[in-house]
Amino acid sequence: MKIIQVDRSYPEDYIRVFNHLANLFFEDSKIKVKVEQPDMQVTFTYQVEAQTIITSARLVVAGQQYTSHYQKTYENMHDDVQNIRIKRALSHVFLTVLEAHTGMIQEWGILTGIRPTKLYHKMRKAGQTKQQIAQTLHEDFRISHEKIRLMEQIVERQLVTIPDLDTLNNEISIYIGIPFCPTKCAYCTFPAYAIGHHRKKGRVTSFLEGLHCELQALGEWLTAHDKKITSIYWGGGTPTAIEAHEMDALYATLHRYFPNMAEVREITVEAGRPDTITKEKLAVLRKWHIDRISVNPQSYTNETLQAIGRHHTVQETIDKFWLARNEGMRNINMDLIIGLPNEGLPQFEHSLAETKKMQPESLTVHTLSFKRASEMTHNKEKYQVADRQTVIQMMKMAEKFAKEEQYTPYYLYRQKNILGNLENVGYSKKGEESIYNIVIMEEAQTILGIGCGASSKFINSEGRITQFHNPKDPAAYMMSFEEAIEKKIALLEQLEGEQ
Repeated sequence: MKIIQVDRSYPEDYIRVFNHLANLFFEDSKIKVKVEQPDMQVTFTYQVEAQTIITSARLVVAGQQYTSHYQKTYENMHDDVQNIRIKRALSHVFLTVLEAHTGMIQEWGILTGIRPTKLYHKMRKAGQTKQQIAQTLHEDFRISHEKIRLMEQIVERQLVTIPDLDTLNNEISIYIGIPFCPTKCAYCTFPAYAIGHHRKKGRVTSFLEGLHCELQALGEWLTAHDKKITSIYWGGGTPTAIEAHEMDALYATLHRYFPNMAEVREITVEAGRPDTITKEKLAVLRKWHIDRISVNPQSYTNETLQAIGRHHTVQETIDKFWLARNEGMRNINMDLIIGLPNEGLPQFEHSLAETKKMQPESLTVHTLSFKRASEMTHNKEKYQVADRQTVIQMMKMAEKFAKEEQYTPYYLYRQKNILGNLENVGYSKKGEESIYNIVIMEEAQTILGIGCGASSKFINSEGRITQFHNPKDPAAYMMSFEEAIEKKIALLEQLEGEQ
């Protein structure tokens, strides 16, 4: 914990920005005005002269002093953007003094949001050229040239994959959450309840009854309004944790009540836990013409799998991949996580070598994030993870592997408390990209969330987002799904009225 004293009281949104930046350098930090023994002190100055913002920062740590100055002139300075620009200018000088003190260079600059490419798309749609966007990202946000090139690659690939990405808001995508897994992984905060325990208590059957009702009600509304569906994603949890006949019944309900199913561009089922995949379940997927799944190893080291709570072996991952392939799964994604406990460069190199043998259509490389509610965060002393430089080397290994094996990056997102202040990148063979991953990360259209822990994002024609979250807990879901249906239909009606 680092206590950072600032020179005066600042608005809450300023303090939040300072905190996010400080946390890029320190495991945890607190920004305070009055404190007896701070670890460091920072003094800011800022002023606005006509169209120019001028800022400075002075950081004092154990007698050492670091200073920074920054100014930026704009063509216009409206009141509605002045506050944002002042925060951005203060972020510049704060980042500079923290980099000088720690020796760490933040390649994502002052950008702490989770959707960097959404910012790129915003500037692109405003008419900026590729060169203008690169200049803005580097000069205004301090993003490195390497990360800008990554963003350019991703945006280019997205526009090839979805040529009508900018006009997709007249359609909708669907997320359906199944909140059960064989066990819960130590790093996970998704709804992932141990299915064996909940089945004994009858909660799996009760949840599925509620889910059928929600699918029917929302499907009927979509049909009545003849909505076009871009993509459907079955997530969780692990949707293949339930039985084959239960999966079959859900897909039957989906096809019975949802409109224009023949025109849906993509349906994906998350089958991330290899220990849930069976020949019978794959036959059900094939029956409903679903051939996009995930088989997620996370690591190819058995000791790591045990440490993070995954009760399957490396060999089972390999066997289930080939079973899925032989049973007609045409597009298989695999996830790897950089920085898992007790893993270094040799273990990650081994994971990439095993991935090369299978050649999945897409590969998502995650960087471990200490999520607040995860078991790993609550018991950090149990989990020894790689240092910053090792994690950065792992990411570079993944980039090199992707290029050599002809995988192209097509989406990325970032998280708080992510190791090395890195990112999560989705790679794919050309033409095998996930449409759903693109539209949800770029917030290109409304996502209707159905089921446990499902988040809905209702996006109007001006890009304003209204969120609605279903409960994560199956018992809470059962008590509230009817009310949730009414609220989501009301929000859908509101969208219809605005368009």
